[in-house]
Amino acid sequence: APVSPRPVGEGQGISIPAPVSPRPVGEGQGISIPAPVSPRPVGEGQGISIPAPVSPLFAGEGLGVRSGERPLSKMRQTIARRLLESKTTVPHYYLTMEIFMGEAMKLREQLNAMAANEAEKLSVNDLLVVAAARTLRNFPNVNAYFKGDRIAFNEAINIGVAVTVDDGLFTPVLRNADQKSLKQIAVETKELAARARANKMKPDDLGPGTFTISNLGMFGIDEFAAIINPPESCVLAVGVVKKVPVVVNDSITVAQVMKITLSADHRIVDGAWGAQFLQALKRLLENPVNLLLS
Repeated sequence: APVSPRPVGEGQGISIPAPVSPRPVGEGQGISIPAPVSPRPVGEGQGISIPAPVSPLFAGEGLGVRSGERPLSKMRQTIARRLLESKTTVPHYYLTMEIFMGEAMKLREQLNAMAANEAEKLSVNDLLVVAAARTLRNFPNVNAYFKGDRIAFNEAINIGVAVTVDDGLFTPVLRNADQKSLKQIAVETKELAARARANKMKPDDLGPGTFTISNLGMFGIDEFAAIINPPESCVLAVGVVKKVPVVVNDSITVAQVMKITLSADHRIVDGAWGAQFLQALKRLLENPVNLLLS
């Protein structure tokens, strides 16, 4: 017959204690257990003042900037359209090189001391314009346009110089820059920049350019990469001239160094050509007496 279940130990001489009802930990052990504490905000009762949550700000709110929207000016619409087109359709690549500017800065100082007036005084950018224009004579692809199934080589060397204005920038053009002296470039650049900032540009001032220089050195920028200005194949971005420690003949010395970055269209200018262009430009700026020659 089936055996009815019995508690474990019954009939085996084993005493099984009665089950103990659960009690709170510490009860009957001389331990005082504090009552549960309801949660309080961090810092409450500790002499710490907790600020109320801050609602998120709109862009610019509380920063001295008015929030809201405004339509793009015609200039900004043009900038947006052209640069987006360039960045999305032109295969950019970038090459950066350091140039020792000590000799060029000495030449600039000497020529400025002899200048007849302020208009004739040279900026670093004037040196760059003349050096780039002379170098472009030997690098026709860097001075060319991409046109679908062909490359259009430009006979003239017209250097565009980016000029910042209130709502954007203009890029007035120095025509036939390779045929002009440093003094001519200095005077013409100042005239173009003045007309750009006064919004009195002439139609011929704005193009067509064949190569562009964008200089942010006056803002203390070390280096940057610029977006190509279509249909040009290259743009040169220029940083600040600054004194830095360099190693020359295994010795540390201080030199005036400037970094330049070439943005190039790989459809027209291969990497080796872009590098050779920068090497030639570097040689000319580091031996600037050649800039005095026609």
